[in-house]
Amino acid sequence: MKNTKRLKGLIVIGIVIICTPFLLGQDWPQYLGPNRDSTSPQKGLLRTWPENGPEVLWTVDVGIGYGGPVVKDGKVYLLDRDDQVGDNLRCFDLSNGKELWNFSYRAPGNIDHPGSRSIPTLDGSYIYTCGPYGNLYCIDINTHKPVWNKNVWSDFGGGEIPRWAITQNPLVYGDLLILASQAPRAGVVAYEKLTGDVKWTTPSIGNVGYVSPAIVKVGGEDHVVMISASAGRRGGGGKVVGIDPLTGKILWEYTNWQCQIPVPSAVDAGEGRILITGGYEAGAAMIKVEKKTDGSHGVTELYKTGEFGGHTKPPILYNDHFYIQYSTNERRDGMVCMSMDGEIMWKTGRSPLFDKGSMILADGLILSTDGSTRLYLIEPDPSAFKSLASAELLKRNENWAPLALVDGNLLIRDQSQLICLRIAQ
Repeated sequence: MKNTKRLKGLIVIGIVIICTPFLLGQDWPQYLGPNRDSTSPQKGLLRTWPENGPEVLWTVDVGIGYGGPVVKDGKVYLLDRDDQVGDNLRCFDLSNGKELWNFSYRAPGNIDHPGSRSIPTLDGSYIYTCGPYGNLYCIDINTHKPVWNKNVWSDFGGGEIPRWAITQNPLVYGDLLILASQAPRAGVVAYEKLTGDVKWTTPSIGNVGYVSPAIVKVGGEDHVVMISASAGRRGGGGKVVGIDPLTGKILWEYTNWQCQIPVPSAVDAGEGRILITGGYEAGAAMIKVEKKTDGSHGVTELYKTGEFGGHTKPPILYNDHFYIQYSTNERRDGMVCMSMDGEIMWKTGRSPLFDKGSMILADGLILSTDGSTRLYLIEPDPSAFKSLASAELLKRNENWAPLALVDGNLLIRDQSQLICLRIAQ
């Protein structure tokens, strides 16, 4: 009898699990999500919205800027900023938006496009943040106190802060924390994540840009891919490099890439292919990296195009097609879809215009801000742009911060507030 009751209980639990409309427990621990590719395992997204958009669960006031949130264990973290005072890591309750604690430090200064820049990275009991003046902190999320701090810019000979400041989203790789210093004495640097000790640095890899390192697979091996800036719109000096994540050894270089202000990180397109995108007329380049029998690596340029590119975010890859927002200082292509082999499938242009907004792929749909005031629900389809719903939810323009999606809650920040929306059943 007891076994029968136990079996019935297990059956009920199984039914509940099967019928649960969305996946629970998935954190959003870093820039562009769990896999750093703007993709979420979330299921059960609403396919239609009320006229005013999804339900707003809460809003909190934040300073101006472009840094997005991360989420772990029901807590939201945001590196906020007051340019007159400094940086402020804030922790909120995901369920109601209540601020639970904060950690701040002085780092005043005036920069072009003022405010916050980067997205923190959560790993175990620690959160890693990098402010616009290069202040790198490891903070214990239980004690709310710093474990160690460095300066990714001045520690390696950096002088005057770059025009748009330091824009680095820390990358955890095993026991390492990897960032691009881009200072005279270090192109990319790896710290021991628990102590802050420098484990390796690369030489300078070129002019200063605003790209964070990315991990791609080449022949089953992980490579750190970093992109540097060119000397000008048509100047030389720009390059893409592959780095051994454990030693810092530069494994390969691609030099036929010129973007004077690179921002989007590299995208792993599979089978050793890497898609590089940029604004300022740079467009896109698809390269293929292969390991030779002697252990060295060869780089082949598969194609370049000016009809696909991105100003601030890398594209989303879905069913062998890329989706990106390609509105830059020079062009207004809106959202663009491109096949794996470089064929442009469609562009929205100005109707609707997508300009430096952020996107997340989840449940076979794309959630996208337009860089201004609207949020869109889009069905990614190579045959045509298909908007299922949209709503005006944000204030002002230049709403470029990356989004976060956890347990059916979508987090968006504009230039004055952080908003939590319910977008799943």
